[in-house]
Amino acid sequence: AAVSGAAGLKSTHAALRLGRKVALANKESLVCAGDAFMRDAARYGATILPMDSEHDALSQALAGRPLADVRTMMITASGGPFRTWTRERIAAASATEAAAHPTWSMGMKINIDSASLMNKGLELIEAHHLFGIEPERLDVVVHPQSVIHGLVYWLDGAVTAELALPDMRVPISHCLGLGDRLTIARGRPLDLVKLGALTFEAADEERFPCLRIARAALAAGGAAPTVMNAANEVAVAAFIAGRIGFYGISDIVEQACEHFAGPYRSAPADVDEALAIDAHVRVWSAEALPELRAAG
Repeated sequence: AAVSGAAGLKSTHAALRLGRKVALANKESLVCAGDAFMRDAARYGATILPMDSEHDALSQALAGRPLADVRTMMITASGGPFRTWTRERIAAASATEAAAHPTWSMGMKINIDSASLMNKGLELIEAHHLFGIEPERLDVVVHPQSVIHGLVYWLDGAVTAELALPDMRVPISHCLGLGDRLTIARGRPLDLVKLGALTFEAADEERFPCLRIARAALAAGGAAPTVMNAANEVAVAAFIAGRIGFYGISDIVEQACEHFAGPYRSAPADVDEALAIDAHVRVWSAEALPELRAAG
């Protein structure tokens, strides 16, 4: 299931209803309707296999151990193209600059989500549903080399991490192998001596407010992640079109989350309700864009 955005919800859910094993690359399915998807996967005997490199890494590191043994699960972020930029420089960035991801080759939308760290926020929400772990036990660390993809911190102080070069063939092969490890032809070995060092930084939620907004949506629960995702898709499209600046993305997403906090408290009961909320928020966000631009 690799259709990008909320557009992938119906097809992914249809596969669940057939009791299939679904290799999930469409994180929005769990962001927009996570409760319904996980409930229906159990109801129809379907299996959701995480294809994002971070969630595949967490699954490997967890290795079937109970969550009661886990202190924290952590996903890594490259930091994106703006990792070392000042807020002033980021504010003036173009869509081309935002899409220049330093380690992964992805589409324009996900590259810009990576630049804003919204992608990490979406992945935290996805991890919450995939593993059934509380938001307060999930975290993000910036790791520019993109070699460690996920870490599990255990109650005894030990940490288990999954390491691999930034190559999507690794998590894809884990899904296709259904538990068996497949040989990847022409795969490059990870040479730690050549790599030399692995570095880590705290995520800066002042320069990258989308991560803060996503954490708040995860903590709020209900339909907050659904609202956030819809507003983000509209805002990113507007940024790509040159209608708003980079920080206009977080501005419109935060405004949408605040505006719909009252009307949409409960989590969507099913995919149709999630898509109805998505459509409503998209209309509101599109109408708010001219006002946002004028204010900026």
